[in-house]
Amino acid sequence: MDVVLPCLDEAEALPWVLDRIPAGWRALVVDNGSTDGSAGLAGALGATVVHEERRGFGAACHAGLTAATADIVCFCDCDASLDPGLLVPFVDALRDGEADLVLGRRRPRGRGAWPAHARAGNLALSLLLRRRTGLRLHDLGPLRAARREALLSLGLTDRRSGYPLQMVVRAADAGWRVRERDVPYRPRAGASKVTGTWRGTWQAVRDMSRVLNEGPARPERAAAGRPG
Repeated sequence: MDVVLPCLDEAEALPWVLDRIPAGWRALVVDNGSTDGSAGLAGALGATVVHEERRGFGAACHAGLTAATADIVCFCDCDASLDPGLLVPFVDALRDGEADLVLGRRRPRGRGAWPAHARAGNLALSLLLRRRTGLRLHDLGPLRAARREALLSLGLTDRRSGYPLQMVVRAADAGWRVRERDVPYRPRAGASKVTGTWRGTWQAVRDMSRVLNEGPARPERAAAGRPG
């Protein structure tokens, strides 16, 4: 498996995260312009480092997806809030044919793990997603797994905060089976680049609103996107 880890100044969290990559899996740390030595540290710890100069969470995720070579690709934040070892049952569900996309439903563990305003925003977004796609999801968290070629066929275009949501919306339009699994969510290391600032929160809301206002995927794209 390949695990895509979008990274922007995460030197503090990298040792913890990389130490929890399952044995035999490859960590793809996508450095998105770090100034704290994250790229060099990741390479020294055995990760494959991908450089993405264009700033944005989606840009980093998609660079990792295109750099991946494994049949199944996983995504995980690089801030120590989520344990990449939790991805093993996600991959099992894909291999067993139980799902086409598996998402982690975050369950906060510890004080400050998930600020109230961020949790409320996520709930509202989930309700809007249900109205748009019919999917009864509770979270749109970053821990997820799917088959690489199928993900590429979705034609994802968002390169900022809307990328994770666009993946789910287009997967639903393509008829994918989307499943959730509960995962513990820890307080992150360092400051959040999104929900930790008003500017980041506003940008995320704007990006995601744009994604939700997209029209349904064209039938030919949806047919091509369903994993076989």
